[in-house]
Order: sequence, then structure tokens, then C-alpha cells
Amino acid sequence: MNIIDTMNWRYATKKMDPSKIVAQEKLERILEAVRLAPTSSGLQPYELIVVSNRELLARIQPVAFNQGQIIECSHLLVFAAWDDYTPERINSMFDLTNQERGFTSEGWENYRKMLLSTYPPRGPELNFQHAARQAYIGMTAGLIAAACEEVDSTPMEGFDSAALDKLLGLGEKGLRSAVIMTLGYRDTANDWLVNLKKVRRARSDFVREIP
Repeated sequence: MNIIDTMNWRYATKKMDPSKIVAQEKLERILEAVRLAPTSSGLQPYELIVVSNRELLARIQPVAFNQGQIIECSHLLVFAAWDDYTPERINSMFDLTNQERGFTSEGWENYRKMLLSTYPPRGPELNFQHAARQAYIGMTAGLIAAACEEVDSTPMEGFDSAALDKLLGLGEKGLRSAVIMTLGYRDTANDWLVNLKKVRRARSDFVREIP
């Protein structure tokens, strides 16, 4: 499928077949697409938690408003954003970049200093919200990658983030859940949405071009 066919094929799957498991090679390509997604200043200010343990998924379901996909999916991806931009976190990414590229530059180091003087003083809540928006970029890459692999997915904001953080021990890691996403395969016999037409605004109502 080309990318337009792929995007028309995917939808927010409402009911998944729990007997179907996403193959490891497909999962790895989806995770790699998320890892390679762009982030502001290249900081990658979130981590990806992959849950496939059935008992843990059953414990997560109640804090996700009992949505069925949580226990029907093959894997649950939790996009956990940094709870703050600290000097240590910023420096670690700049140092990694210098190490991987094998050189540094005055402009790059000046940019590091600018972030160090700007981000940490803003406070943890503003910084978390910024980091969470970066996680959404990664989730979008994961959604498209899953569709390219013909794996179904459902992005979800409907969950108690504080309860999920506690369940997964994210606070101790300096993380807060931002958004979650299920991966699996549609239950074509029982998903009410599977055969309904995809509805989007017309291009003329959606795209505004400024010549």
C-alpha cells in the first residue's frame, strides 16, 4: 500500500482479537520508528514502556476506564515523558551527540548553554507539558509505522495518568505518562467501527494555502 492507502486502512480499532500477537520483527520496526521520530532540540524527552504481560494489562484496564483494547491488545505502549528538564538530562543528550558525531562546535555548545539557562528555570510542570508534546510526535510515528506493518493501533488519552504512573513506578524514574497506544489486530466480526466509512473534513475545509 502507498501511504494514502495505508492511512485510509488504519483506524482507531475499538475491539481487538486477543488471540493474535504482533510478531516481534514487526514490533521492533514500530518501536524503532518511534525512536527515530523527531523531538525538540533532539532531546528525546520521553521513554517508551512496552507492556505485554497479561496480568499487568488486566491491572491497567481499570485505570484506563475499563477500555477493552487494554486487555485485548498484543502490546500496550506507554509514552512516558520526563517530569522535568534538568541540567543532567540536557547535558546527557548533548554529550551523547558529541560522542556519536565525534566532534563538537562553538555554535552547538552555545545552544547547549541557551537550553540550560532557559529550560530548567521554567519549572517542572511547563517542562513536562513540553516533553509530553514531544511524546505525541513519537506516538504519531508509531501509529503510521504500525499501519505500514498492517498492525492495528488505538491512541488513548482516556486513563488516570497518576494511577498509571504509580502502577508502573514511573515517578521513581522521573517520568509521567502522557499518552498510551495499543497494538494488535482488529476483531472484524465484533468491532462496530471496522466497516464504517472514514470521515474527515474536505481538503478545502482543512487546508488553507497562502500564496
